[in-house]
Amino acid sequence: MKWLHLTVELVTGFILLFLVVKVAGKKLIHQISPFTFISALVLGELLGNALYDNHIHLWYIVYSISLWGALLLLVEYMSQKYLSFRRFSEGEPTVLIRNGIIDDKALKKSRMTLNQLQSLLRQNETFSLREVAFCYLETNGTISVLKKAKYQKTTREDFQLPPHPVHVPVTLIRDGELLRDELQELGKDEQWLNEQLRAYGVTSHQDVFIAEWLEGDGLFVQTYS
Repeated sequence: MKWLHLTVELVTGFILLFLVVKVAGKKLIHQISPFTFISALVLGELLGNALYDNHIHLWYIVYSISLWGALLLLVEYMSQKYLSFRRFSEGEPTVLIRNGIIDDKALKKSRMTLNQLQSLLRQNETFSLREVAFCYLETNGTISVLKKAKYQKTTREDFQLPPHPVHVPVTLIRDGELLRDELQELGKDEQWLNEQLRAYGVTSHQDVFIAEWLEGDGLFVQTYS
């Protein structure tokens, strides 16, 4: 009897879950916003906990999933109908890099470090901060990158130019801290770096927010000011 009861609950839950996902749309699966991410988690928890709790009747599963699905549809309707509610429920993207300049306040507000930003950029095939004109942190935690004109694609192959060696940029200073291991791996010393910084009018590495070296392109420096 327990097996039959469990089978009925599973089939019912499967059908309801399928209907909610179909009706709620692809946003729930793709988890475009923090709200849709949490909604997907709660929806799964509602079904999972109900299935393995012997004190919960089948109709409680039907009611809980149906009510949650109805609330999701209500939020979607309100978001489409009212712009102010959409801004509240979905949020807005944050500009982390504007005109090639990293916004330190936006990073802190988003609770993101430079390391995390560089990691996300590399996942977007952007290995150097100097390539970025604009970078947006989307509401689902991903980033959108617009590169500067000279770093955008359609370059050498379009003009049938010969290939040239590719170099990986090396971060030498991050958050005012000198990365000595990176500097040593580059085969340079602090005296060399200080000379490079003086060319930018910087007297101390503690004044530097980010400094990055790329072979063939030189040093990229952004100070706190």
